[in-house]
Amino acid sequence: MSDFEFRQRVLYADTDQMGVVYHGNYLRFFEAGRAELMRSQGYTYQALERDGFMLPVVEATAHYKAPARYDDVLVIRTRVADVRRASFGFQYAVVRDSDGKLLCTGRTLHACIASDGRPTKLPPVLAALVARLSAAP
Repeated sequence: MSDFEFRQRVLYADTDQMGVVYHGNYLRFFEAGRAELMRSQGYTYQALERDGFMLPVVEATAHYKAPARYDDVLVIRTRVADVRRASFGFQYAVVRDSDGKLLCTGRTLHACIASDGRPTKLPPVLAALVARLSAAP
């Protein structure tokens, strides 16, 4: 699939004492990227939960390449990956908008669980959505 792009400005609260984005905040940027990707397709986490399913993160990685700083506009590029029967993942690239510099890459893996907390196969609407996104050019 083509990467879905979402822009987010770095807030002062996102930075640490050294003036760069705190490393843990990249996981928040990843979350924003995947939530906006799903929203762009007409399906939200809220709708998924109303349907009785949740997608907890079961694995996350981040590879830091260069620092982001206060007031930078970041482009969070997100794509669906690793689609399985009861899980799927997202891949991310965080780029500074002003110069195109790659700042961070990452990945999250999500298990699908039912409201009782047990793993379950992806519900049909979500399975169709991730299949469409992972197959898109």
